[in-house]
Amino acid sequence: MAPQDALTGWDETTNAEAYEAFTRTHPMYNDTSRDLAGRAELADADLVVDLCGGAGATARAILGLAPDRARIVTVDSSGAMQRVGRRSLSDPRLSWITAPAEQLAAHIPASGVDAVVCNSAIWKTDTSAVFTAVARVLRPGGRFVFNIGGGFAGVQHPDEHTLRTGPSLNTLIRQVAARDHGYAPRSPSTDTPPKLPLKTVATELTAVGLALVGAEITAQHGTMAEKKAWLSIPVFARPSGGGFTHAQRMEILDTAYALTTPDTATVTSWLVVVAQRPANTP
Repeated sequence: MAPQDALTGWDETTNAEAYEAFTRTHPMYNDTSRDLAGRAELADADLVVDLCGGAGATARAILGLAPDRARIVTVDSSGAMQRVGRRSLSDPRLSWITAPAEQLAAHIPASGVDAVVCNSAIWKTDTSAVFTAVARVLRPGGRFVFNIGGGFAGVQHPDEHTLRTGPSLNTLIRQVAARDHGYAPRSPSTDTPPKLPLKTVATELTAVGLALVGAEITAQHGTMAEKKAWLSIPVFARPSGGGFTHAQRMEILDTAYALTTPDTATVTSWLVVVAQRPANTP
């Protein structure tokens, strides 16, 4: 599960630039973006929304699948992320709107959107408000495709168990922080329910008139080297508590990473959800 400070800090240029550099160097966000865009059925789309689009990794995937006539609108609350994204992603079909996901319907015509795609962010929003907004902008038959991190959805892909060969980098970070810096993390409660399980998602979608078309647990395969690069982005750096400076977190990360092999396989689980506005709705 991402540290709580991953919910904030996105409007800082340092974080935005580090995140965009990561997406250019490592495949994680590009792969998940292509997966979601492929499920959105964009072959005949005229208008597509990239929700919580950040610096544009998912917009790039959508542009690769949408027709030449299509318009793509990427919406994100962080102006810094969008400013960084504009530097490397320029396409006449793409426009940028700086606004929270919950305010989507205030910026997009009602019932005019063929698909809304949201990668790696939906659990950071007020999902009830976002689902309501998405239902308003989708045309009848339009699709809403998003993913939820495995820890937030309470799911694990089998590959997490079969491919793991040792402690995770996150575990090693906690161990190094405790050993070298006196860090005493709170023990995770086994009774704490996941933040956004499929049952909750399905209930909230139904409440706003969207139908659950499908849900799948997928596995994102990477390496320890990629995981280290991801944890070097300031908003993701760990330990998330303990009052550490970013420099201290990077020192802990380097020490923990030295205990691993760079090409060791890592697995991240995702719950991928496809919803749709029923075709017979007014």
